[in-house]
Amino acid sequence: MAGMVVIYKQPADVNAFDKHYFGTHIPLAKKIPGLRKYEVSRGPITTVAGPSDIYLIGVLHFDDLDAMKKGMASPEGKAAGADRRLYAPDESGIQMFLFDSREV
Repeated sequence: MAGMVVIYKQPADVNAFDKHYFGTHIPLAKKIPGLRKYEVSRGPITTVAGPSDIYLIGVLHFDDLDAMKKGMASPEGKAAGADRRLYAPDESGIQMFLFDSREV
């Protein structure tokens, strides 16, 4: 299994962020070829050090990194990537991690 974790900081306008993220972005992302599952966690999110400025975490699951690369390179993947820049244009407001995992 491979995954993409996208961590969003607290947006200036929570209502506008939620409206776009849940109404536009997720439906676009769910069309990415090879996407197996899309999970969302949202606040309050705390770390071992205490409360954080993290608002929402999205996790996308694919069969493997090759499937993720192909999906993200597809027209649907490119559309979702371009859309993310509409509601979170400042790269300092997000963190993105790609990973390949296996059960042990």
